[in-house]
Amino acid sequence: MEDEMRSMSINKVWDLEEIPKGTKTVSSKWVYKTKRDSKENIERHKARLVAKGFTQRERIDYTETFSPISSKDSFRIIMTLVAQYDLDLHQMDGIPERRFIRNVFMAQSKDFVVKGKENLGCRLKKSIYELNQASRQWYLMFDKTIRSFDFKENIENNLLYVDDILLASSDINLLLETKNFLSSNFDTKDIGEASYVLGIEIHRDRKKRVLGLSQKAYNENILKRYSMHKCKASLSQ
Repeated sequence: MEDEMRSMSINKVWDLEEIPKGTKTVSSKWVYKTKRDSKENIERHKARLVAKGFTQRERIDYTETFSPISSKDSFRIIMTLVAQYDLDLHQMDGIPERRFIRNVFMAQSKDFVVKGKENLGCRLKKSIYELNQASRQWYLMFDKTIRSFDFKENIENNLLYVDDILLASSDINLLLETKNFLSSNFDTKDIGEASYVLGIEIHRDRKKRVLGLSQKAYNENILKRYSMHKCKASLSQ
């Protein structure tokens, strides 16, 4: 939580100001997540401060919210090309850019109220998670930035899934150059060769140009969620 608040401060996400009379504030809450790899080992714990965007009113507090993301069909097409042409496949975990936003006030987190400024609110200068307009602003920022690097959008196969980024290339130097470009523009984590993305394990045998996809970990999690992980498997007749 302290790391998240430190990030908010470094990125100057808000200013503490007196809330104008009659202005509606958006509340906030903490969301905790444990990130695991394909073997269910804990990679890291994350705490994220998010806005209670469900209290915002359409056409009053926000307008457009549409933000395209990649489909699983797009993912399978890319994996087919990676296997067929023996492409290098790397993965990056991005943190959505908090883009400029106006006229939104958020109440201070009750866990981090600034002493002596209890009556002030957070006037958001940049978007945060769960604001209704947040995902669209992240997409617009990413789209503008990546186009400046001479990338062109594939209308049928969008390759950005929220903040999970896959990079496939026949030129390893170009791939590394692209990763450096993304890291210089966004707060990203370089994961290296892709092996687990969107709950899907990626298994490769580059000598045989074979690539396999598995959702074993995802399926096991579903079974555990519904207390069926100890059931016996059987084949239908």
